[in-house]
Amino acid sequence: MTTLRGKTLFITGASRGIGLAIALRAARDGASIAIAAKTAEPHPRLPGTIHTAAAEIEQAGGHALPLTVDVRQEDQVVAAVERTVATFGGIDVLVNNASAIQLTGTLQTEMKRYDLMHQVNARGTFLCSRTCLPHLRKSSNPHVLTLSPPLNLAPKWFGPHVAYTMAKYGMSLCTLGMAEEFRDEGIAFNALWPRTVIATAAIDMLGGDDMMRQSRKPAIMADAAHAVLVKPARSFTGNFCLDEDVLRAAGVTDFSGYSVEPGAALLPDLFLD
Repeated sequence: MTTLRGKTLFITGASRGIGLAIALRAARDGASIAIAAKTAEPHPRLPGTIHTAAAEIEQAGGHALPLTVDVRQEDQVVAAVERTVATFGGIDVLVNNASAIQLTGTLQTEMKRYDLMHQVNARGTFLCSRTCLPHLRKSSNPHVLTLSPPLNLAPKWFGPHVAYTMAKYGMSLCTLGMAEEFRDEGIAFNALWPRTVIATAAIDMLGGDDMMRQSRKPAIMADAAHAVLVKPARSFTGNFCLDEDVLRAAGVTDFSGYSVEPGAALLPDLFLD
């Protein structure tokens, strides 16, 4: 299979950034996409809403269902999944993209921020996976793709921001555990992480123009996600993929077009030695 045509994707955090890029890549195949995100009204600092994302998806050739969802709220997730199934007939792919970040040390991390990161990242991934599983079981090629890093236990990735690392690795542990739990059922659970920093609103707020110039466009993650999601679920599961490696394996040799500023030195992402 080389296309997502006829497939239904449930993507969290798909109103902007990497989530939207993955949605648009699937839309070009003619896929149906449930946009499960919090931003229904324009945000003062962040681009895009579920409605602007839906318009872009439809324009790209897909079918869109904008859904206001806070992945911390079980009732909202359940209702969104039920509405997706009622609208499109099922769910073939879950993309756990929604994430919260704060790169602070222990004494600088307020408990409300700790709770936010763990509720959105680890708990949200578990909740969305759990809620979609009964429908994924009915798919001919079911995939869960989580945007989280390889489990690198080097202390240097914990010391500066232990709260965020724990929360992000919680997403990766869901991938590790559920891939094994549902292996015999043929439901694929894989993780995808960028080799370099990706130009998103979060990166803009963290590092400003300088960091953005040393980043790659979200399209590289979208193309890598697509390459994973068209693979046979039964034979490709439990992998911690890097975007560049996935695309090299698919035959891509020139990555220059993904750079925000051609020729600029690229910043490696967190958690990669």
